[in-house]
Amino acid sequence: MSAIIKPDEADDLLGRELRGELPDERGRFGPFGGRYVPETLVPAFDRLEAGVHEHLHEPSFQAEYRRELREWVGRPTALTHAPRLSERWGADVWLKREDLAHTGAHKINNAIGQALLARRLGARRVIAETGAGQHGVASAAACARVGLPCTVYMGAVDIERQAPNVDRMRRLGAEVVAVTAGDATLRAAIDEALRVWVSDPDGIYYILGSAVGAHPYPYLVRELHRVIGEEAREQMQRQAGGLPDAAFACVGGGSNAIGLFYPMLNDDTELIGVEAGGTGSGLGQNAATLATGTPGVLQGTYTIILQDGDGQVQETHSISAGLDYSGVGPEHALLQSVGRVRYISATDDEALAALEELCEFEGILTALETSHAFSAARDWARENPGKRLLIGNSGRGDKDMPTLTKFPAKVRSHAGA
Repeated sequence: MSAIIKPDEADDLLGRELRGELPDERGRFGPFGGRYVPETLVPAFDRLEAGVHEHLHEPSFQAEYRRELREWVGRPTALTHAPRLSERWGADVWLKREDLAHTGAHKINNAIGQALLARRLGARRVIAETGAGQHGVASAAACARVGLPCTVYMGAVDIERQAPNVDRMRRLGAEVVAVTAGDATLRAAIDEALRVWVSDPDGIYYILGSAVGAHPYPYLVRELHRVIGEEAREQMQRQAGGLPDAAFACVGGGSNAIGLFYPMLNDDTELIGVEAGGTGSGLGQNAATLATGTPGVLQGTYTIILQDGDGQVQETHSISAGLDYSGVGPEHALLQSVGRVRYISATDDEALAALEELCEFEGILTALETSHAFSAARDWARENPGKRLLIGNSGRGDKDMPTLTKFPAKVRSHAGA
């Protein structure tokens, strides 16, 4: 996949990325990104791009956004030392606690920012998609906060395995629409939301939930989530005495990972994204896009996707609904291609084992998505004894209880024994 970037181009692209010059005016991160949408959606994207340029970094918008992050979301989120995991793994382990943000995950950073933008752009209603349900919950809460009606599209498969979040969305005033087409997971939900947006591009604002899709969404979502890494850098230096030797985040579409990684791109920290390895390496057995995918266009952007030899996008598998996606954000595709971020995968079983270990030794029930990052971090720590590492704890595991009840917890005579 990196072959589409020539070696003599990689250094230049990395330099531009480190200087904050990407995406370019066409919305491209090197060869990745851009905008591949039907003509009927071009005016909506043009309007959104103009709104982003006008409002996103305008002082009054930033003041309102930062106030909501502080007074409603609960930022800054904590940086937590993990002393028992540190002793067990032989490394200095720190957690960036996005699970402590309002609604239980990092998704709220993006949702409230885009809801504020929707109101400024005069939207009459908001639509959103969701996989694990956390973006749907965040969008429902953010729309209630700013006073806009909200409809959330969710794959029927994900509705079944994320029932608590479906109920939360409805209690927060959102309409939840089950999508039965295609694979009935996140990709199908995004497809349906795009179809609805076409029907009323002036009155509808679409809050896309990850750093994917056509320009300007990958840029917009990154800018709204970079607060994660900005806070983490300052907290690590103040609390831990220095920046981490390595930072880990799970990667589906890649919103929490780009939020953590982007402010650290100029640091010496090794950055490691962890995808869903599922049950095997074959097509349909995992969602490890960057490990096994090839370049192609998916839902408006040129990136790395899971497709067969004929270019047909493939269904995916992951125990975690939020990682069950056939593509990845174009900025992640670039960061892998130029060698700044390393992307690996963890299997369903490895993620479950990591989730149990965190529960047992630190009293934190993390999301199944995040547990993939914990699995990889544990392996890295044992190969790098004494080093300092940071894990982006992107969300709470309460939402995963319908899935976790299928895998009974081990009976222990004494926690940590």
